[in-house]
Amino acid sequence: MRVAIIGAGLGGIAAAVKLKKSTRAEFVIFEQSAGVGGTWYDNRYPGCEVDVHSHAYSFSFLKYDWKRTHATQPELLAYAEHVVERFGLTPHLRLNTRVTDLAWEESTSTYTLSTSDGDTHEFDVVISALGLLSVPRYPEWPGLDTFAGPCFHTSRWEEHDLTGKSVAVVGTGSTAVQIIPSIAPVAGQVHVFQREPGWVEPKNEREYTARERWMFRNVPLLQRVHRARIFHQGNKRFKGYDVKSRRQRRMRAVCERFIAGSISDPQTRAAVTPGYPWGCKRPVLSSTFYPALNRDNVELVPHAVTKVTPTGVVDSTGTTRDIDVLILSTGFQPTKFLAGLDVKGRDGRSIHDVWRERASAFLGITVPGFPNFFILYGPNTNGGVSVIAQLERQAEVMVGAVRRMERARHASVDTSPDATRRFIDWVDRRLASSASAMNSGCHNYYHDPSGHNVTQWPAGHLAYAVATRVLARFGLRTGNSVSR
Repeated sequence: MRVAIIGAGLGGIAAAVKLKKSTRAEFVIFEQSAGVGGTWYDNRYPGCEVDVHSHAYSFSFLKYDWKRTHATQPELLAYAEHVVERFGLTPHLRLNTRVTDLAWEESTSTYTLSTSDGDTHEFDVVISALGLLSVPRYPEWPGLDTFAGPCFHTSRWEEHDLTGKSVAVVGTGSTAVQIIPSIAPVAGQVHVFQREPGWVEPKNEREYTARERWMFRNVPLLQRVHRARIFHQGNKRFKGYDVKSRRQRRMRAVCERFIAGSISDPQTRAAVTPGYPWGCKRPVLSSTFYPALNRDNVELVPHAVTKVTPTGVVDSTGTTRDIDVLILSTGFQPTKFLAGLDVKGRDGRSIHDVWRERASAFLGITVPGFPNFFILYGPNTNGGVSVIAQLERQAEVMVGAVRRMERARHASVDTSPDATRRFIDWVDRRLASSASAMNSGCHNYYHDPSGHNVTQWPAGHLAYAVATRVLARFGLRTGNSVSR
């Protein structure tokens, strides 16, 4: 079997390792950047690190000597490079190569893959590992293009000397709360523009002691037990998304105590306290953001930006603040799945036409009418405890299909439209009572323009692991044409 993997982030790496360990497939990994790592290659802003414990935000098939409870961007990039080297994936990489088109050929049961340099290739199976938070969202403020100073999105970080400069950071999500404490000690003034507050939990990150690292390296099963404990705690935490649950009240209380104990100014405390349920938007983890707001050179502006001038930013009250540097922490476009990639399946249908009303896939992995095409981090798979664990489970489904196709010789696998509809109905029913529902009172990135929640998985990782394990082992059957 000839397999194409699009993307050399942690999803693409997981797919490659599992293919190499469990199949005879020949595979190529196409990556548009100059190196592996995906989001951890692209995002290099000050303070960049993961929100999930390192022993959970890593592959189950490889023990690793983590330095911190929450790995920084350089350490995560080094980890991705280590896995590639450890499993001999370098010869399979095609860096600086962007895949633009896929077209299914019914007569040969293959995909024709086209790249930006004009080359075409033929593959039996294609795996998309493009990620979810990779396409920046740029605001449409009047005058943005007239700003005279440095202006950039956090995922396209530009190195500038911020010493003594007046800096505006727009946004208070997971990225902004890492950047602000990192630049505040050197900047002259930092204006933090908050359209809407988010629930922030203490992260409690730290370096592991030398003894802890020795124990993780040398005591059999300790790292696995620690990892299992993190997942157990994460599955309990997931219960907080039920707005009527005791866990919801507990999570809110944790955040409220954190606000009260970290911020000295009463007005600032009130401004950062949300009026919607915990979990309505992505909870933020940071131990340093609230203390940074106590600094004399940091101003929280609890208003949205409405306009930009050549020398400043105007908020919704009409107040103008003069600045030297404008940093956009305005998020991504997660509901635009497979942006930049045109996939044509049976009868030449484009996947973007099929998804015109709503992006959907069975368990977030396969789409009816697109045989032998698998998506990692697809619709309604964000969540659980760790996205790395979700990616592993998705890769195992793909490997199970490839192994069956190897035995059947040139078979193809497709998905039942009825099964997909039933799955989406179940997802919608579960999410309707979640804190992330449309009527919960916040702005979040989960919903498409029509109001469908197309990003979130509505249960813990255990449920996803069981569902994908059953599918990988029993649910995929192949034939000389199409399996349903």
